[in-house]
Amino acid sequence: MRAPTILPPDPNPKKPAFKAPPLSCDAHTHIFGPGDRYPYAADASYIPHDCGLDKFRELHERIGIERAVIVNASCHGLDNSVVTDAIAASNGLYKGVGNVDDSFSEAQIEALDRGGIHGCRFTFLKRLGRTPDMSAFHRVVEKIKAFKWHVVIYLDPETVADFAPILSALPVDYVIDHMGTVKAEKGLDQPNFNALLDLAKRDQKCWVKVCGFERASAKGAPFYDAVPFGAKLVETIPDRVLWGTDWPHPNVTIMPNDGELVDLIPLVAPTPELQKKLLVDNPARLYRF
Repeated sequence: MRAPTILPPDPNPKKPAFKAPPLSCDAHTHIFGPGDRYPYAADASYIPHDCGLDKFRELHERIGIERAVIVNASCHGLDNSVVTDAIAASNGLYKGVGNVDDSFSEAQIEALDRGGIHGCRFTFLKRLGRTPDMSAFHRVVEKIKAFKWHVVIYLDPETVADFAPILSALPVDYVIDHMGTVKAEKGLDQPNFNALLDLAKRDQKCWVKVCGFERASAKGAPFYDAVPFGAKLVETIPDRVLWGTDWPHPNVTIMPNDGELVDLIPLVAPTPELQKKLLVDNPARLYRF
């Protein structure tokens, strides 16, 4: 067992003041390990603290969230069993996003689809040493389109404009992680965020995750300086936004309290109609709940 290299999650999430509507979904969250059952990849760029299914359930019970989309993080490599096992134990309340590459056969993808995985993620972050192999990316897209999967894209904010033509040409839906990893200190009118808004408005295949406030913030908890970015996305594409905690928050410099993150929801989605779209209707449509 390798020692963790990143912070553990806050062990005491507060009970949020905001009460999420029934069947609300945390559409971006992770399960890590336990490592003795779900080993971390040999080439993992970080080693998390074990945050298994029991802790995962406790977190969502505490913050009042019923459904979840488990995103298989890069530290688990191409082994998606940590996700499919959790989905199988969820009584239909969980779905997943897997890690696949172009070595996966259509039969393997079909098996993941039957197991509740309906998308795959690509990480194009320089800080994690993930440089894009676009030919492999397009080969995977060709394989998944028959299953009506989408792709989740995790990229640096300054690369959104460069990726926009590639993403617009995709034959499948795609989801931009963490509000395009925007930096709040550069202001709401920054070119990187404008590029994201422009792409989202132009392309009906583009979805955006309204999460990662702790990553975007320059001022720290409770991350209010990042709220205007989420609110602008909800206003701009209310039918193609998703919300998530990102629990247990890998690779953050300031560990958030998940209950406090829930209390940001009415600030980015101020009406019950917008809240239901963000938390219930949109994830149900994309993830086939």
